[in-house]
Amino acid sequence: CAQRDRERQSGSGYSFGMFIGPTLVGEVNLNNVARGSLQGGSIGYWIDQKFAGQGLTAEAVVVLLRYAFTELRLHRIEICIIPRNKNSHRVVEKIGLRSEGIAISFLEINGVWEDHVRYAITVDEWQARRQEFIERFL
Repeated sequence: CAQRDRERQSGSGYSFGMFIGPTLVGEVNLNNVARGSLQGGSIGYWIDQKFAGQGLTAEAVVVLLRYAFTELRLHRIEICIIPRNKNSHRVVEKIGLRSEGIAISFLEINGVWEDHVRYAITVDEWQARRQEFIERFL
C-alpha cells in the first residue's frame, strides 16, 4: 500500500480496486506513467477467477481509460499481455483495442523474460469512440 501511495503521489502509477459490494474482487492499475514527449502509461489488471467472464474487467479498464485521457490528459495507453493469457486477450478484444504486434522478451515475469502482445489506444481514438465506450461499458 505504501508503494502504491508513493506512485500516486509522484504521478507514476494509479491503482483502483474492483468491488462487488464490500468485497474486493480485482484490481486495475495504470503503471509506468511517463510525461514529457510520451504522455502515456500501461494498464494491468487481475480479477478473482470466481468473478471472471462477467465483463467487470472490461468495464474497469474503460473507466481507467476515461480517467487517463480525461483527468490525467495522457496521450497513449498500452496493455501488454503474455500470448498464452487468453482471458486477458478477451478483455482487450471485447473493448476493441488495436493490436500492435508482439514485443519479444518484453517483461521479466517470475524470473523468465516473456514475449507480450502489445495493444494500444490514443486519446484521438478514445475521443472518436468515447460515446460507444460509455454506452457499451458504463
